[in-house]
Amino acid sequence: MTAIPLHRSAQDVTPPGLIRMRMVATALLVLMAGIFFVSRTMIATHPGWGFVQAFSEAAMVGGLADWFAVTALFRHPLGLPIPHTAIVPRNKDRIGDTLAQFLRDNFLVPTVIARRMRRLDVAGAIARWLTDPPEGAGGRFRQGASKLVAQVLEGLDPARLGGMVKAGIGARLRETQVAPVLGQLMKAAMAENRHKPLLDAGIGWAAGALASNDHLVRAIVHERAGSVLRWTGLDETLADKLIAGLDKLLADMAANPEHPLRMKAEEGLDRLAWELQYDQRTHARVDALKLELIENPAMQRWLDGLWEQARAALLKVARDPEAAMAGKLGDVLRQIGQTLVDDDRLARTINRFVRRAVVGTAADYGDGIVRLVSETVRGWDADTITRRLENAVGRDLQYIRINGTIVGGLVGLVIHAIDVSV
Repeated sequence: MTAIPLHRSAQDVTPPGLIRMRMVATALLVLMAGIFFVSRTMIATHPGWGFVQAFSEAAMVGGLADWFAVTALFRHPLGLPIPHTAIVPRNKDRIGDTLAQFLRDNFLVPTVIARRMRRLDVAGAIARWLTDPPEGAGGRFRQGASKLVAQVLEGLDPARLGGMVKAGIGARLRETQVAPVLGQLMKAAMAENRHKPLLDAGIGWAAGALASNDHLVRAIVHERAGSVLRWTGLDETLADKLIAGLDKLLADMAANPEHPLRMKAEEGLDRLAWELQYDQRTHARVDALKLELIENPAMQRWLDGLWEQARAALLKVARDPEAAMAGKLGDVLRQIGQTLVDDDRLARTINRFVRRAVVGTAADYGDGIVRLVSETVRGWDADTITRRLENAVGRDLQYIRINGTIVGGLVGLVIHAIDVSV
């Protein structure tokens, strides 16, 4: 697998604090070496120099041992291919697998997620975040979190992640019974007379189509009429009467909300709404149409494009959250947040939906997420990962070197004191 170089950022630059700690740890080791050589030359002049020599000698051993251990984590000490060194780059793939399995065992367990999600008020947190964006430290946290989200989105394989998203959407669409939902929507719309503008638009479209295509009606009448009618010209009269009658019928339907044909159309719509909700044959036909639509290549391309647009929008917001909160998008987001604050029922619904969605995602795609994390880490550049890990924990590791030097010296001093007393 070809290594994927990560986006270069401030994490790839060695922090000044780490450089200083390395210099302090190394200087302390050099100091102990200097004291050791001086004490060796002075030990004959006074017994006290034996204590100094024992302290410095043991301190050198402790400091060198800890330097070797710290260095061996990230690279070969002095560039020598000593076995069991350069642990992090050599075991990068195993670290990725272990991290992925840790996520699977501790975070992607549905029962664990459900228990934790019950204590979370996701809607409240979103509402507070949107209506009153934090400033100061909170603003810095938001910037840091946004950069982290952007790096995660950029680092994950977009093709595999997009495939997982598309597969998830497809699975949910296949499981969802569309017909009852459509029937309920149609029934609610008819109860509030929201279907009447559609009927008016349909009647208007039919009138316009008749006016634009009256020559087709005349041609049909002319073809179907007998030779006698054509010879006498009555076919033209019949066509004029037919067109005028249809035009008057459509005009009457448009002007009269109680027109019998309009009432028939409404009865048909009402019957369709009932069948969509309760008729099993209608359910089967709608489901077959839904599955055919989902499998259509055009729909698959549309889902691909939808994911790419969503990913691009997420990256844009993550890279510049302040700009996202400004302008019309910010106004919409703040209005959504205020709605969540005012509507407790909506907040509970969102919390319940988020909880079920997260638990369902963990149950259905936990293994896929684990493979995605593992394969993504395997594809990362080992040198970049090593450098970033070292920059993250290197300061504490240099303290280990310093502590090892001092503790080693104290142990040597104690052992020398015991030898002298014996």
